[in-house]
Formats: sequence, C-alpha cells, structure tokens
Amino acid sequence: MGTKELFSIAADHAARFRDTIDSRPHHPLRDYAGSLEAFAAPLPEQPSPLVDVLDELVTTAEPGLHLMTGPRFFGWVIGGSHPMGVAADFLTSAWGQNAGNHTVSPSAAAVETVGGHWLLQLLGLPLEASVGFVTGATVANFTCLAAARGEVLLRAGWDADANGLFGAPPISVLIGDDAHTTVFSALQFLGLGHDRVIRVPTDDQGRIVPAGFEQAVADVSGPRIAILQAGQINTGACDDFGRLIPIAKSKGAWVHVDGAFGLWAQVSARRRHLTSGVEQADSWATDGHKWLQTPYDCGYAIVRDEVAHRRAMTISASYLPLASEGERDPSHYVPELSRRARGFATWAMIRHLGRQGIEALVDGASDVAASIAQALAKEPGIAIANDVLLNQVIVRFGADWPAEQADELTKRTIGALQREGALFAGGAIWRGRQVLRLSVTNYQTNTAQAVEAVEAIVRAYRGERCDAA
Repeated sequence: MGTKELFSIAADHAARFRDTIDSRPHHPLRDYAGSLEAFAAPLPEQPSPLVDVLDELVTTAEPGLHLMTGPRFFGWVIGGSHPMGVAADFLTSAWGQNAGNHTVSPSAAAVETVGGHWLLQLLGLPLEASVGFVTGATVANFTCLAAARGEVLLRAGWDADANGLFGAPPISVLIGDDAHTTVFSALQFLGLGHDRVIRVPTDDQGRIVPAGFEQAVADVSGPRIAILQAGQINTGACDDFGRLIPIAKSKGAWVHVDGAFGLWAQVSARRRHLTSGVEQADSWATDGHKWLQTPYDCGYAIVRDEVAHRRAMTISASYLPLASEGERDPSHYVPELSRRARGFATWAMIRHLGRQGIEALVDGASDVAASIAQALAKEPGIAIANDVLLNQVIVRFGADWPAEQADELTKRTIGALQREGALFAGGAIWRGRQVLRLSVTNYQTNTAQAVEAVEAIVRAYRGERCDAA
C-alpha cells in the first residue's frame, strides 16, 4: 500500500468521526476498563499490514473516545479542534519537522515568528514581547514563571539559572486564593513550592481583593512575583489588572497573568473591559486549543522581556546551530528541544478566521453561556452561582432546599446528565458547595445547541428532584 492510499484512509476515518458527531452521545461508549481489555494483547512478533493496523486502531479506540469535539461538550474550557487547524496539524505530522531551531526547519521557525506577532496584535500585548509555543497553559505558566524567577533573583544579585536556588534570596510569591491548580504545579516544578505562597483573599467571583493584595505586597520584602488571573476556572472572572498591576510594580514585583482562556477577552470590543490593564504585566500564559480552536497541544508563553525569557529557556550545545541577528530559534523560548511544529496550526487558524472571526468566536460563546444561564434561572429551584461575563456558568440545583440536600441533588443531576449523554458537563466545589460547571468554548455551539442543552439540564433536574422529594 502506498503512502497516499494510507493517508486517504486515515482522512476518511477522521472525516467520518467528525460527520457523525450529531448521532453520538456526549460520553464514551466504553470505559477505561473496557478500553484496556480491548487494547490488551501480547507483544506483536511479526509485522502487520498498514491498513489492518489502522482499521484495528480505529475500531478499538473509537468506543472509548469522548466527544470533546461535540457542540455540547461543556466539561472543560476546551475548543472543538476546528477542521482548519486539524488539517494543518495533519500536515505538521506528515512533514515531520522537529521545530527546535531555524536551520533545521526554516518554515517551522518562521511560522512561529509570524504567528507569535499576530497573537500579540490580537491580544493587545506589547509587540516587543517574545512568544514560546508550548503544550498548553500549564507549561506556559511554567515557562513564564521560570523567566520571572530568574529575573527577580538576578535583580537581587543571584544568578539562579547558573547556580540554582541553594543559597538564593527567598522569593515571595503572591497569588489569589482561587488561582488555577496548574499555576501551583508550575511553582512546584520550579522549586518555589505550591504551598510556600502568600494567598490573597478573593471576592465572591474569585477575583483578588485589591485592599488585601496591597497589604500583602507591602508586608513582604526582597524579590517578589505576583500572579494574577484572567478567567477564573469556575466563574470566568478576571482580576482588576488596572488597580493590581501598578500596586505590584511599585514594589518591584514581576507580574504574571494566567490567562488560559480569559486573556482572549482582549480580542472582543464588547468584553475587552474585563481585562483592562492586562497589557501592563510582565508575562502572560494562554491557550490556543481553547478559543482559537487549534488541536492539542497548543499554548503560548508570552514574556515582555525577551532576554529574561531566553535566559530561562535556551538550550545550547556545540552541535546545535547558533541563531544570527534577526533569526529565531523556537527552542529558546520553551523547555523542549525536540517537539512538533506547533506554529503551523496556529498560523492556519488565525489566517482562516482573521481578527473578526476570532472576535466572533469569543462573543458567540459568551453570548451562548449567558443565554443558557438566563434560561436555567427561570426554572424554580435552579440558581446561577456566578456573574456570567464570559463563557463560564456554574449552577446550583435545589437552591430552595437546605444546602446539604441541594448538594446531593446537584450531584445526582450531574450524574443523570452524564448518563444520558445529550451533553457533557462536570461538577465542582465552589465556596464549599457542589455546583455544575458549564464551559462554552466550542466553535459549533450556537443558539440551537444552547436550547438543546437547557432542555437536557432541566429534564435531568426535574427527574432527579422528583425522585429525591
């Protein structure tokens, strides 16, 4: 079998999977145990025909796949892997480019340079900032905070990149009480500790309280890193950057913004006020596989000070080509040398959608989230637990019941929704109480999909409330 025929068969399988989204439930048809049993087999001793292996992979894998590309997948803040990005990603895999440096793959390096510049313009960030194409917001936070760690210690007379942290001046890390768990993981990986932080009080939407932040910044001395947030994972709320960043910078702090999805409010004329002042920060982390709808894995580490960024990340060796003036090695901005050429899918999505199309995605998802919240709030006993300003909705069921009973009813409603599969959403604990989380981020989720979602949620809630009464 030739390469063209094999790739055509793979493309047919991919297209069929996408074309049958409407006929599939929003949950896997086989659980982990069943999937493990299906894949389990002795180590193959002999080669197998290409098409047989491909068909076996599809047949075995598909029952255990979640419908994450479906229009009513609201479980996490993830996009739908737009066909344009997927097609570019197909080519990325086929081209087989190691995007480590500009000499080995000039196009992979060049497309990151252009795509990164487009991102800065879209997000309204300083055009002199550097952009590292990473796996997602987790590694983007790690990369930015590595640059922050090195820079604040260098200012204090310590070269952490050369000498590590043994004997270094202590760094005070100030962070909101409702920051995302991946930021704490990044601090752990960097030797700063996920518990050795100064947690700042937050309001009922998860935003840092400015007065508490100002006091916390004033109470510490020495190197400081302040971590703010654009898009709280449950409520979608953004910190008050216009007030908080000047406070932090008045004490010499490096300000990092975890903007995995909320930073994309910058693209919307209607919602840009939510992130006003965010461009004053020193670094920003965000994802492409959320609102930009690129396939996994795709995130961006953006750092205002390119020298600090490169100092924290550059990998050098005698066998690696050196970048000359005006050239850019992708590996100087990420913690990897060998990696896929992530820039092609980013370039393709921005080229396809343009600024107006990306703005429409952000506004469309946010409008759908608001319409879902408004419709659900009309049902007796259902309460919306956040201000729906972006794409996040958190829901309480049995709000007219005692809190413990409402918690149980909420869990039961989530379970009923997941079993039925008309949509997928998960639960969370918010302010000590069980809630349903809805994250609206898929490019296919429109008003009609919102109506179906509301009907499914109300149907599940009524059934469980009736059984529990």
